[in-house]
Amino acid sequence: MGDRLRRLWNFDDLDATEGRLRAQLESEAHEGGQAEVLTQLARVHGLRDEFAGAERLLEEAARRAGASQPARIRIDLERGRLLRSAGDSAAALPLFMSAFHAAIAAGEQFLAADAAHMAALAAPDRAGKLDWTQRGIDIAEASPDRDVAYWLGPLLNNLGVEYAESGEHQKALAAFERALEIRLRYPENQDAIAWARESVEEARAAVSGRSPSSPEEPRTPR
Repeated sequence: MGDRLRRLWNFDDLDATEGRLRAQLESEAHEGGQAEVLTQLARVHGLRDEFAGAERLLEEAARRAGASQPARIRIDLERGRLLRSAGDSAAALPLFMSAFHAAIAAGEQFLAADAAHMAALAAPDRAGKLDWTQRGIDIAEASPDRDVAYWLGPLLNNLGVEYAESGEHQKALAAFERALEIRLRYPENQDAIAWARESVEEARAAVSGRSPSSPEEPRTPR
């Protein structure tokens, strides 16, 4: 299952994103749906480093969520993102893990892949990063849903970064090349395609023995 709210997002224009989300909030007939939208408004605030405002929105989301599994999953995801943004990855990781397992149980594949991606970023060691990245890749590869399959781009990018940082340049190149292949299927995201091309060039330079620039850091997917 994809993400019904994804279409409202433009990470390069948070003001417009907030406007669309607030309009969506007004149109939601049930509190569970309202709670989902509130979590996305909290994410907007988090991306602006407005952590107190984000937490207030998540508290309101928790009050409205009721038995809605998607809302509960999103609350854990966004609380985890806030903690990681504030520098507390250790506290964020259990929330990402909880969101992942709940999403798998609920058949929410997009949210499960998102949670696996975030768990990989919060993991304290290489084994954890690789394990969670692979879990996300497995979900994205198996899904026919375009939104879910999108996650292959960010996940393969992060896998390439992990290999590059450990000096496994051939593996890094393979991951970055595959990430670019996936990114090209989403031409609406030209920034992501540009980053993917740069990563491939850096990896090719590293394999050939030229002096590449530093590999890009894992990015929040767009």
